[in-house]
Amino acid sequence: MVEELERKLDSFDFAERKEALLALCKKAEAGEIVLPKPGTNVNLHCHTFFSYNTYGYSPSKFAWLARRAGLAVAGVVDFDVLDALQEFLEAARMLGLKACAGLETRVFVPEFSDVVINSPGEPGISYYMGIGFPSAKLTGQQKKFLSNLRETAQQRNRDLIERVNKYLRPVELDYERDVMVLTPSGNPTERHICLAYARKAKEKFGEGSALSEFWSEKLGVKVEQSQLPEGRDLLNTIRAKTMKRGGVGYVMPDKGSFPLMADMNRFVLAAGGIPVATWLDGTSEGEKRIVELLEIAMSTGAAAVNIIPDRNYTVGQKGEKLRNLYGMVKIAEKLNLPVVVGTEMNSPGQKFVDDFDSEELAQLVPIFLKGAHIIYAHSVLQQRCGLGYTSEWAKRNFATGAKKNEFFERFGSMLEPEEEVKLCGLNEDSTAGQIIEKVAS
Repeated sequence: MVEELERKLDSFDFAERKEALLALCKKAEAGEIVLPKPGTNVNLHCHTFFSYNTYGYSPSKFAWLARRAGLAVAGVVDFDVLDALQEFLEAARMLGLKACAGLETRVFVPEFSDVVINSPGEPGISYYMGIGFPSAKLTGQQKKFLSNLRETAQQRNRDLIERVNKYLRPVELDYERDVMVLTPSGNPTERHICLAYARKAKEKFGEGSALSEFWSEKLGVKVEQSQLPEGRDLLNTIRAKTMKRGGVGYVMPDKGSFPLMADMNRFVLAAGGIPVATWLDGTSEGEKRIVELLEIAMSTGAAAVNIIPDRNYTVGQKGEKLRNLYGMVKIAEKLNLPVVVGTEMNSPGQKFVDDFDSEELAQLVPIFLKGAHIIYAHSVLQQRCGLGYTSEWAKRNFATGAKKNEFFERFGSMLEPEEEVKLCGLNEDSTAGQIIEKVAS
C-alpha cells in the first residue's frame, strides 16, 4: 500500500499526487510509517520532473523521500522554471520538512567571454542559480524575464531536434508528440530529448542487434547490448555526440543566447530570491580565476555559491578536484558566501544525498549545514514578511556579511516548520532580536 502511494506521488496528475501525499501523511500520523528525526544531511539542489529528474520524482515525491531520509533541509532547483515551487513548499510544510525552492539556467559573463567557466566548451557561459524564491507568482518584468527563460529554452530544443533529426533518420522526433509528453508542464530539457530518441529508436529497430548497429553507426562508438534500449551510457553518449560541442546538433551560443549574469541577478533579487554563482570543479580556465569571477558576480548581487560535492572526489583518493573543493569552500567562507550543496539527480546514477560521512566530506558538513539553514531562514522570512537575506531590512540590520550569516544560520537552525506561522506580524521595524524571540519562546 505504501509503495503504491509513493508511486502515485510521481503522477503527472497533481490531484492524484496530493491525494497520495495526504494518505501517506495520515499513515505517518497513525504510526504506520515512522519518520526519523532530521539529522545533518542536506540536499538543496534536486531537479524534479518539471525539468528533468532521472528517477521521475515530482516535487511531492522528493519532499516525502527527503523527510523519510531525515534530511535537515531540502530544496528543489529546476531549469528555467519555478513550476515546482508551490507544490514542494506546501508538501514540505505538511511533512515538517525545512525547505526552499529555486531555478537554474545559463548566463553570459562578458568579463569572461574568452574563457570557459563551467559550461564545457562554451567560453563566457556559466550555469547559474537563484534560490529561496518566496513565490512563483511573479508580475511585471520578473514575470516577463521568467517567461523568456522558458520560451528561449524551448526554441533551442526545437531547433536542436530539427538538426539532429536530419542526422538520425529514420529515427526522427515530433516535438509535441514524442518530447512534450515526457514532462507535466511543457518544459522538456536535452535529457528528455535523449530519452525520446532512445525510445523512438527502439520503436523502429526493436531491442536486438539492429538497434545496437544503428546507434553504433550514428554515434561512432560501439554500443553494447547492455546499454539498450535506454541505459545511462547510451543516453549520455547520445547527448555528447549529437547535442554537445562537436555534435551534429550543436550550435555555439553567443552573448545573446542567454541572459547576462547581471540581469539574472537583478531578476532573482527583485523576485525575492538569492542569486547563486555555481562552481563545477575548479579545473577550467575561468574557474581558476574563481575569486575574480565571484567578485564580478557579487558586484551585481550574487550572495551564495553552489557546489555539487559528488563531482569533486573519488572515495579514498586525494586528487586535484578534492583539493579544489576544499579551496573553493575556504574562499566562500572568506567572502561570507553561504554554500549550497546537492546532487542534482538529473542524470542516471546520481545519489539521493551526498555521502557526508565519507572521509572526504565529513569535515565540510558543518559548513554545508550552515548554508542550508541560512537559505531556509531566508526562504521563510521572505515568504512570511519580506525580511529575507537579500532584503533591504537585512542590509540595514547587519553591518557585515558575517553578522548576517550568524543571524540567519541561528534562526534557520532554531525554527521548525510548524512554527513558521509565528512569524506573522513581523515587519520592517522588527529587530533581529525580536525575530529570534518569536520562536525562542
